[in-house]
Amino acid sequence: MVLEQSKLYADALKQVLADRHIEVDVKEQVAMVRFNRPKVRNAMSLNMWRAIPGIFKDLEADPQVRAIILCGADRDFCVGADIAEFSLVRKDVSQAKEYEEAVDACCDAIYTINKPTLAAIKGYCLGGAVHLAISCDFRFASKKAILGIPAAKLSIVYGVKGTRKLNSLVGITHAKRIFFTGEQFLAEKARDMGLIDHLCGLDSLTDESNKESGDTDEVMLAAFEFAKKLALSAPLSIIGAKTILNGLNSGMGDITFEAADEVIDQAAASQDYLEGRNAFIEKRQPRFTGK
Repeated sequence: MVLEQSKLYADALKQVLADRHIEVDVKEQVAMVRFNRPKVRNAMSLNMWRAIPGIFKDLEADPQVRAIILCGADRDFCVGADIAEFSLVRKDVSQAKEYEEAVDACCDAIYTINKPTLAAIKGYCLGGAVHLAISCDFRFASKKAILGIPAAKLSIVYGVKGTRKLNSLVGITHAKRIFFTGEQFLAEKARDMGLIDHLCGLDSLTDESNKESGDTDEVMLAAFEFAKKLALSAPLSIIGAKTILNGLNSGMGDITFEAADEVIDQAAASQDYLEGRNAFIEKRQPRFTGK
């Protein structure tokens, strides 16, 4: 089973790099990992989730990389999972579990890498993309960035690892509002809640080609300058501090993974999940029944 999964992830990495759905560039010891599906607002395909662990494994082994920026091509960071493919890759409980395993493996790779990571957020950052962002050590965002987790609009339960990270950043009341309502909010609100570290005055650029490039906007510039500062710090100090801080932040408290899996699986097997998925594809308001 492990060998089969390893092959799946290796094949996904080859395909994603061949399709250029994720691009990796290194400049001044800073790696830029860019989601590159701008026509669908950089939505994450299953292959993309599966490819990230391999990409981050290579970056961790590269002595020329001292910091990593996660970003999106064109106008958006990422709108999260590609819901349009859910009917093929997440159609039942078994597939839903495999899908969530891929998401967790992806975000674990970002969270646990022994190098500092930054998310440069502009445009939309929704659903699973929030998990990507909060798996990074720091989050820079445009004032016009829009964040949210629409799980309640799809009858999906966010996984334990992503929920824990969000709760540790924003606190239980804000986390409940984000999950219960599924609402979208601007980056300034996200900063007030503690979800964003640094707010940038993006969109002051007048040149449209620069505005769309993804590398010349204010968010990327601010993130890149900060990443270069981090690249000057002692790597072993960062490894030690990150290991300890992440460890302190990883307690499960009174909830077990088994109890969490039960409610996650219940949602994945529900009629409401199918209704939410269809409503998204049909661009209409879902009609949930709680079944």
